[in-house]
Amino acid sequence: MDQQPNPTPRSFVYPWYVVVVLMLAQLVSFVDRQVITLLVQPIRADLEINDTQMSLLMGFAFAIFYVSMGVPIARLADRHSRRTIIAIGIFLWSLATAACGLARNFAQLFFARIAVGVGEATLTPAAYSIIADYFPKDRLGRAIGVYATGVWLGSGLALILGGAVIRLISEAGAIALPLVGTLAPWQLTFIVVAAPGLLLVAVMMLTVREPARRNVIATASNKGVPFKDVLAFIWDNRGTFGSIFFGYATGGMAFYGFLAWVPEFIRRTHQWDISDAGTLFGTQLVILGTAGTYFGGWFSDWLTRRGYEDAPLRSLAWFFAIAMPFMVAAPLMPTMTLCIPVLSLAVFTLSLQQALSPVAIQLFTPNQMRAQVMAIFFVISVFCAIAFGSASVAVLTDYVFRDDNDLRYSLAIVSAITMTLATISLSLGVKPYRQSLKRAESWSE
Repeated sequence: MDQQPNPTPRSFVYPWYVVVVLMLAQLVSFVDRQVITLLVQPIRADLEINDTQMSLLMGFAFAIFYVSMGVPIARLADRHSRRTIIAIGIFLWSLATAACGLARNFAQLFFARIAVGVGEATLTPAAYSIIADYFPKDRLGRAIGVYATGVWLGSGLALILGGAVIRLISEAGAIALPLVGTLAPWQLTFIVVAAPGLLLVAVMMLTVREPARRNVIATASNKGVPFKDVLAFIWDNRGTFGSIFFGYATGGMAFYGFLAWVPEFIRRTHQWDISDAGTLFGTQLVILGTAGTYFGGWFSDWLTRRGYEDAPLRSLAWFFAIAMPFMVAAPLMPTMTLCIPVLSLAVFTLSLQQALSPVAIQLFTPNQMRAQVMAIFFVISVFCAIAFGSASVAVLTDYVFRDDNDLRYSLAIVSAITMTLATISLSLGVKPYRQSLKRAESWSE
């Protein structure tokens, strides 16, 4: 595919279209990933597993693909068509989601969930790199903010639409299909939500153009930057990367713990139907999560225009600190009348940070390293967050409190510890981040 010229500041219509398509890919990815949070009760009953095993399906299985394939795929994205890599990823994770609906035991569902993890490995590092080539740095926060809203739209729609699908399918009961046999309602739900991804593959290949790469290292060969040079770059900026990696590993545990367990917490503690709990939490994610993500990106851009070079990381530290008390308080509220507004504040304040770690990393990382650096970020930080976020909540519930109804206390404890650690880590990284930006001036165009 021919490289396309970068747009001028007055021609951002098409770049914003690309952001929207990538956001839709993120949305579909999260729908396929998160719909399992509404299926805890029937999956536990059919497969005879506990919360800890359920958390492995939600998080650990999904995250394994990062460790095995995230960095190799990112190296391809730094040298070849990022658009094509994303399209292949969408196709594969959609098939894997459908495969979840064919699983007959824990092992089969576990391996199908591993395959769903291809989504983040192919999509997010390449998408961040594409967006950074379409937008200047004073617009990058908003652009990545719009892309990152796919996390909240996808998570929310997974709960809203998933709840509606579950309700409809449950009324019909188990269905016998040719070749595959009888499928329970929870299995059919996976198959239904997998379908939109296949349409998105065509949209990606037919309408998205690969942008020209900017902020490149002139001395890099066509074969790309050697991986040892990527590791050397991370080591040279270890203060910055250490702060971001640890901050997101810990804060991400609270984030993914919330996404995984809040609907089930509402069902267990406040005796709501799971479809109603999904609709409530999903609506909060769609509206407040989307608004918070965009506002957080806008705020970082606003600080940047006023001379704060460290705006992305400075904002991150503030946002994690603001979100922590609401995330601790929400599951402890005695009634849903009190829980709903506090949970709304928790969703909004937590979403403020969503777009800013990639913004911070893109601004001082050479183009030919971006996807690889983001993949390493995912392997270290996001793997820990996804793999251990839902699991830490489940382990406390199963082995400390030993009561399913104490899930609320597990959510509060994990949020208090991890969000505090994240705030401290990111605050300590602000000074090294300024030094990383200064070093970038020596090689950037």
